[in-house]
Amino acid sequence: MLVDTGRSGGRGDTGHLVIGFFTSMSAGNLRATIGELKKLLPRLELLTMERSRFRLMTALRNGTADVVVSPGRLSSKDTRSLLLWSERILISLPQDHRLAAREVIYWTDLRNEKILLSEYDPGREFEDLLISKLVIPDERPTVERHDVSRGIIKSLTSMGMGLSLVMESDIGASFAGLVYRELQDGAGPSRVDFYAHWRDDNENPALKRFLDLLVERYPSPPPL
Repeated sequence: MLVDTGRSGGRGDTGHLVIGFFTSMSAGNLRATIGELKKLLPRLELLTMERSRFRLMTALRNGTADVVVSPGRLSSKDTRSLLLWSERILISLPQDHRLAAREVIYWTDLRNEKILLSEYDPGREFEDLLISKLVIPDERPTVERHDVSRGIIKSLTSMGMGLSLVMESDIGASFAGLVYRELQDGAGPSRVDFYAHWRDDNENPALKRFLDLLVERYPSPPPL
């Protein structure tokens, strides 16, 4: 039995794996991938960690987290990264808002609106994207930052206090009176890339199984 247990742990079938993130798991690829990993390795102790990007990178460096999945690449010379998937950026708004009747909303439509953003990640990604899409300051909406979670931002939005930016993975959690619409510019939908980050010297066999699953599910496009 001890020999079988050792072999199982060496293959990554058992043991433990800690996955860090600062995005939603209410829907989308991260939720689906973790669900598939749990079915593939039912005896694996799978733990999740939701933190800010800074705390996740610290956890990665000190070994508290095995892998971090995040929107955008996190800069660190001590880690490796793998491009995974991309998600559309959506606008959430009250169902009685004037823009809710449209199936598609353009960034320029937000000019006179108020955008509610969380102080927590990925609020920075959203604000950077807003600035990149509306370069001229006078054309940007008013940004109001709140020291609350993404869920509270949705509640404030449904109360008519403003609009908010979300990713596709956020829409699994429904809120009464809240609708989602796709945001586009002249080139089509706006998207953000997701990456996996890990330390190259991490010898956890379960990490290798997880990375193998990511490569299988989200193969990188061939180089041009």
